Amino acid sequence: MRVLIADSFERSGIDALTAAGMDVTVDPQLSGASLAEAVGAQAPDVLVVRSTKVPEEVLAAGPLKLVVRAGAGYNTIDVAAASQRGIFVSNCPGKNSVAVAELAFGLVLALDRRIVDNAVDLREGRWNKSAYSKGSGLYGRTLGLIGVGGIGGAMIARAKGFGMKVVAWSRSLTPERAEELGIVALDSPESVAAAADVVSVHVALNDGTRGLCGADFFAAMKPGALFVNTSRGEVVNETALTAAMASKGVRAGLDVYADEPAGGSGDYTGAIGKLPSVYGTHHIGASTAQAQEAIAAEAVRIIATFARTGEVPNAVNIAATTPAVCALVVRHLDRPGVLAACLDAISRAGINVQEMSNTVFEGSAAAVARISLEQTPDAALVAQIRAGENVLDASLVAG
Repeated sequence: MRVLIADSFERSGIDALTAAGMDVTVDPQLSGASLAEAVGAQAPDVLVVRSTKVPEEVLAAGPLKLVVRAGAGYNTIDVAAASQRGIFVSNCPGKNSVAVAELAFGLVLALDRRIVDNAVDLREGRWNKSAYSKGSGLYGRTLGLIGVGGIGGAMIARAKGFGMKVVAWSRSLTPERAEELGIVALDSPESVAAAADVVSVHVALNDGTRGLCGADFFAAMKPGALFVNTSRGEVVNETALTAAMASKGVRAGLDVYADEPAGGSGDYTGAIGKLPSVYGTHHIGASTAQAQEAIAAEAVRIIATFARTGEVPNAVNIAATTPAVCALVVRHLDRPGVLAACLDAISRAGINVQEMSNTVFEGSAAAVARISLEQTPDAALVAQIRAGENVLDASLVAG
């Protein structure tokens, strides 16, 4: 199996893929047109990326079967185009939670004590203890979380270590789960913004979270509050955040931006990262040696499983539901051609198959197939299949 790694990747992962018999090419400089050219020329089965974008042109350039995002978020990959082409997209969730939480909390501390400004002034020969002796402190204050997944959970543990109270909003957060975590669940992001002294955002980017932190959110924040985003830049309306910094003294720690460069280096042309009220880092939340080793190991597991079984762990573009309205259950002798004949009859009837599984009984004498269908076959078709050679029975069940 040919694997193209178009980004930085841990040596341990490269060695593991090579040891598993993969033909591995590593070129972290590939992006855009050069990535499409490489996919076309090398014809890899698997493409591995971190921050490198994978648009439709790349997916169309060669016979890709799987794209692995060596990280959690996958908004840099055109998942819809991959799905149209039958290309799996997989990610490595939960492997960088601690690393991102560490950076997020580092930004909180840096903002509260103005650590960056301290360091810059001292390097330039300015002593300004009077200006920097006014940190609010974190003990007894309230951290507000937008999103309570793996990273949010890691933030809760760290906040409690600093003696902070925690309030949170997440679509999946129930009162029972909040009680288990020892936090208070609120009913909206705006409620969290209004209650918190520090807000930290930890949600995936999708249609439901794009622009989640907008004008109403920042209008609800307390004057002088701290705002941290280590999720995705597009979750935040940067214009609204900029206005809140100007009008309410909000200060922000940002690791992600709506217009950040695609690769590991390049020119940053955005405006918000250059503002004096922003402490900005370079989308490095997951970039610790510990996290990258864990992510590399998970990427290797995904690729090795795919090579061995054809199945893809953590696939993000498998349909949760299909248009199937019923399933045809066929009990049959385990003989060649039985299912081919069934599928041929279904095809001649103009019925589309959505999903199919075949389970073999102990001893391999018989099996049962479940064929999910887009429309209900008539009784004559079911009878025809039931009468087929080596078919023991055929019946319809709800989809």
